[in-house]
Amino acid sequence: MPIELLALFAILPLVVALVLMVGLRWSSMRAMPLAYATGAVLALLVWKLSVVRVAALTIQGFITAAGVLIIVFGALLIYYTLTYSGAMETIQAGMKKISPDRRIQAIIIGFMFAAFIEGAAGFGTPAALAAPLLLGLGFPPLCAAIMCLVYNSVPVTFGAVGTPVLAGFPSVLEPGMKALAALFGQDPSAVTDSALFFKQIGEYVTLMHLPMLFILPVFMLGFMTRFYGKNKSWAEGFAAWKYCFMASVCFGVPYLFLAWFVGPELPSLLGGAIGLGILISLTKKGIFVPKDVWDFESSDKWDPSWIGDIKPSDVTEYREHMSQTMAWMPYLLCGLLLVVTRVPFFHLKPIVTNPMFNLGMSNILGEQGVNSYIAILNLPGTIPFILVSVITIFMHGMMKDDEVGSNKVAKAWSTAFGKMKAPTISLMAAVALVSIFRGTGVSEATNHVSMPMAMAQCLSEMAGAAWPVLSSFVGGLGAFITGSNTVSDMLFANFQWDMAETLQYTPKQHFVMLAAQGVGGAMGNMICVHNIVAACAVLGLIGKEGDILKRTCMPFLLYGCVVGVVVLIMM
Repeated sequence: MPIELLALFAILPLVVALVLMVGLRWSSMRAMPLAYATGAVLALLVWKLSVVRVAALTIQGFITAAGVLIIVFGALLIYYTLTYSGAMETIQAGMKKISPDRRIQAIIIGFMFAAFIEGAAGFGTPAALAAPLLLGLGFPPLCAAIMCLVYNSVPVTFGAVGTPVLAGFPSVLEPGMKALAALFGQDPSAVTDSALFFKQIGEYVTLMHLPMLFILPVFMLGFMTRFYGKNKSWAEGFAAWKYCFMASVCFGVPYLFLAWFVGPELPSLLGGAIGLGILISLTKKGIFVPKDVWDFESSDKWDPSWIGDIKPSDVTEYREHMSQTMAWMPYLLCGLLLVVTRVPFFHLKPIVTNPMFNLGMSNILGEQGVNSYIAILNLPGTIPFILVSVITIFMHGMMKDDEVGSNKVAKAWSTAFGKMKAPTISLMAAVALVSIFRGTGVSEATNHVSMPMAMAQCLSEMAGAAWPVLSSFVGGLGAFITGSNTVSDMLFANFQWDMAETLQYTPKQHFVMLAAQGVGGAMGNMICVHNIVAACAVLGLIGKEGDILKRTCMPFLLYGCVVGVVVLIMM
């Protein structure tokens, strides 16, 4: 079957999802099951998979989705625990003291704090933590979701302690080491340290992200004031450009230094942590803080489409129910636990990743290679989210009655559980569709060309000599389909390498193609369906997924075009 026809079939489930969610404004709870059904039928009729294998892939997806749902539940639980303990109001009061300007709050929380969380945990965790915090500070829910989804792009390639690079590119390690030796002008037998291969990819990645590190914060503040401000003005957001550049430098200097001199494990983690501390200190001193304070209109004047099930508060004056340190302690504990359980230096990673703590199935329904496990202790939803929520009950004295009210623990848990119905249906269908997408690669009827690979090959054929400019969009496509930069790299690393071979690129150009793949997977995080569904779940916005996707497409395309220019320069 011609690759063009395969690609046309492969894209149908995505078209169904987009038409229903963006065009007809259906909720993902209704749209994603139909998209899944379309994918399943195509797998049976076009890719000739057996009914048993499609069923096994579906179960595989359900198990994976359960892990994502635990993250969503944990994020909801932290948010409501802090709300009912009085900590969220305390944080609101504290942030107003740092700066009441919503542009400043968006950079500190949505960009810098989220970068640190991405560096430690990844897997959609930043939006799950940062977006509810912006919501609590008084941002329209839709705006909070979009800002956090888009800002969580520059750090993603090095997220979860470098996982997208370290786990995404081993499939091309062997030819990559030979190319690395040629790049350094050495004998292949003299270059044996695989860490150099991953570090080389990481170095080129930083150069591709670098322009957007400075452009994106400014652009998104203009985006925020244009679409969610009273005056609908881009200029009001752009006016904070000096502050944005300062924030980019605070994050970018350690980010670049660590990527070039250490490796891919720490750039986002320490870039976010160091940058956050420096930025808050400089903000308190008023350095480059805009003189005029920008705020949203009162919530009663907001467009109803900006709001979901979680209603915004009209409170403008906030009380401090505890010290700022105590109020922030749950977030600090989350960060600390993520670091000590993910960074190998602390020797806890082998414990939390030990297979004895995994839940799942191997060779599901007897289908070889169809496996799915949840590393229950390594899942951010359990450690730290749920664990920290339980610790917070005692740390914030929630068992006692006070001015916040009684039964605070029961209210927090019951509210969090109550918000899980819609995202459960959406994510189960979405991740099952992803599993089918990837599982079609075993089909002999299509010469082992999977659905995503068919789309990528068709795109490359249309691009021809212009491939370097468009190569990052394949990474974005992978992230859009799978919801993961890591999985996108796993899917398309070999494809990008083979394209470089076909086009007779130099060893350096081969690495540029791999880096473009990694950057594309990062920018694709802002448009991937299951990240959007997860963000909607924690903000009560189920049903608004299409609205968010329409808005995040603009910065996604901007990101891809800028990266394309950088790739062309580097070739």
